[in-house]
Amino acid sequence: MSEKQLTRDDVVKLVHDLDVKLLHLQFTDILGGMKNVGIPGRHIESVLDDGVLFDGSSIEGFVRIEESDMRLMADPATFSILPWKDSSCKEARMICDVTTPDGRPFAGDPRGFLKKMIAKAHKLGLEMMAGPEAEFFLFERDEQGRPTTRTHDKAGYFDLAPVDRGEFARQQIVTALEAMGFLIEASHHECGFGQHEIDFKYADALKTADQVATFRMVVKTVAMNCGLHATFMPKPVYGIAGSGMHVNQSLFKNGENIFFDEKAPHQLSETCLHYIGGLMKHARAFTAFTNPIVNSYKRLVPGHEAPLYVTWAEKNRSPMIRIPAPRGKSTRVEVRSPDPSCNPYLAIGLMLCAGLDGIENKIDPGPAMNCNLYDLNAEDLEKRHIETLPTSLEEALQAFQEDDLLREAVGRHIWSQFQTAKYQEWDAYRTQVHPWELDHYLGIY
Repeated sequence: MSEKQLTRDDVVKLVHDLDVKLLHLQFTDILGGMKNVGIPGRHIESVLDDGVLFDGSSIEGFVRIEESDMRLMADPATFSILPWKDSSCKEARMICDVTTPDGRPFAGDPRGFLKKMIAKAHKLGLEMMAGPEAEFFLFERDEQGRPTTRTHDKAGYFDLAPVDRGEFARQQIVTALEAMGFLIEASHHECGFGQHEIDFKYADALKTADQVATFRMVVKTVAMNCGLHATFMPKPVYGIAGSGMHVNQSLFKNGENIFFDEKAPHQLSETCLHYIGGLMKHARAFTAFTNPIVNSYKRLVPGHEAPLYVTWAEKNRSPMIRIPAPRGKSTRVEVRSPDPSCNPYLAIGLMLCAGLDGIENKIDPGPAMNCNLYDLNAEDLEKRHIETLPTSLEEALQAFQEDDLLREAVGRHIWSQFQTAKYQEWDAYRTQVHPWELDHYLGIY
């Protein structure tokens, strides 16, 4: 499943031939925020050979001030020219791994965690392929350039211009992504006013996570250049569909999709079913990372096809896991609960870890639930042993704390830093007096 990747020497030659003036060395913090340090292009060889030292104590969730030195090691395979920059002064980026000064992998590096999970799969002879479907909103800015929640249009699913006023911005985003090497499969207006989706071709897990991080940067940058604000906030407006990031997943061995079995029920192999079983077993726990902000749980409510139920089906869109119709090399498991606010390295890595646990321990996912789960009451759900996803960030954090496998996999450093930040977020939200409360209670009590 691999393709030819740029090497160190390829990148050195490109930087010299294209006269790249500035190199952006990018990485993500534990919460998924993209960080960057700029280095003159003439230093390309030392950047690739020796890395670049930086102060890790100023990055969310990294290290304490007394152990602040960290090193960025650029991955030449991620080299790309930034297409929106001035062509007369070319700038490029590379995504980096974070290491200690002596070159050891840093325990708090999200990309490093995903690479560790990929290595675990490789020991079993498996390669994870993933394809995300990230949604976002385009909002207008006010007179001072600040984002609003005024939607850019009143269009609906698959509408086109002039009703879809975001079409121009969306096409500019697609053009920029393709210039950076993305293989775009489709772009369209989504269900909500001002809501959009751009799908790109599936790839191996690491490349996919790199692309999600890049995708968010490109969408926000191009939208800003168009006078708009792009947001990946899961539920920015009450009463309309929220933004998800469905993640399609499959496992390959020796170039063959091992989720497919022509003679099996549903044409799904036992390996595929066990993978689903692992996802279901750990779903409530990994939700803390796939749906990592307070607002994530405003999306995970009944209505708008929100995936609330920890079960699986084929055509049915009400459960957390759906099996799309294509078979053969296209056989895949679609996990519908993640949203685009997540750190893609941690989210994909934890789902892979959960799925591998299902394979190694032959976890039975139970029968497919092809009925409309929204029609079932609490008693029906209990009879069918169907769990629901957490209803709050606090509940998700507690579920992760109780999951020994995932907690051990992600490591003490990432988990301790993540939960500290997230409990602070939850407490700040929990203790705030919200406008809804004033509207409903102030005049009564």
